[in-house]
Amino acid sequence: MADQTRQTTAPAPAVPAVPAEPYEPDTRPDAPNAFIPLEANPPLMTELLHNLGVAPTLAVHDVFSLTEPDMLAFVPRPAMALLLVFPISEAYEKHRVAEDADREVYTGHGSQEPVLWFRQTIRNACGVMGLLHATANGPARDFVGAGTPLDALLKRAVDLDPPARSRLLETDKALAKAHHTAASGGATAAPDARDDIDLHYVCFVRTADGTLWELDGRRKGPISRGKLGADDDVLSEKALEWGPLAFLARESADLRFSCVALGPSLD
Repeated sequence: MADQTRQTTAPAPAVPAVPAEPYEPDTRPDAPNAFIPLEANPPLMTELLHNLGVAPTLAVHDVFSLTEPDMLAFVPRPAMALLLVFPISEAYEKHRVAEDADREVYTGHGSQEPVLWFRQTIRNACGVMGLLHATANGPARDFVGAGTPLDALLKRAVDLDPPARSRLLETDKALAKAHHTAASGGATAAPDARDDIDLHYVCFVRTADGTLWELDGRRKGPISRGKLGADDDVLSEKALEWGPLAFLARESADLRFSCVALGPSLD
């Protein structure tokens, strides 16, 4: 996954926004809400999603390469969402600050939003935020069972503005329980919820109009990376170039990257 390519973007569709101060997550050790960091472990992530109400016909899969067709062929298609784990490096922070400098903080809400985006206020919750973005948008939303905890959460979130959505997540007991169960069962010893973690998740989804969206609760809002072709999913050449490969291209030293994709189950 260390292969690099240049970043390319296409014109973005308009999203509602108003001027506001840049958003930063609460990373204080004594922050009122904190989750155990979630390991990028497909079986555990799949179990978390199923416990929240995602149909068993969907699952999370490892993506072992972003550039080798033979390796990408092992991932069940269509890939409905891609989650990238990346280091919060000096290079990334410089890019984030520069790219966000002229953006306005997103305030969208309601059924006419291009995507359902959540602002992250829970410390170390970026993993479950990525899974929420993956299932709240694009074709995966149709696989969330009616009346399930996730369905109820997403329906309540639609009409709320981003700050209210954050408060909704902070108080959702079903989400906290499912996350704790998954995060405590990883292959490696689970870090403490108050630990300072320098890895972060970002989610890429393709919506019905073909737009590739970058969804990260640490940014000012959802970011359009361009329009994909009619047959392109999030593992298509363009989606990888505009998405995860752009992250790798910015890094010269810290290559602690991993990817998982949400797609059809193999069972």
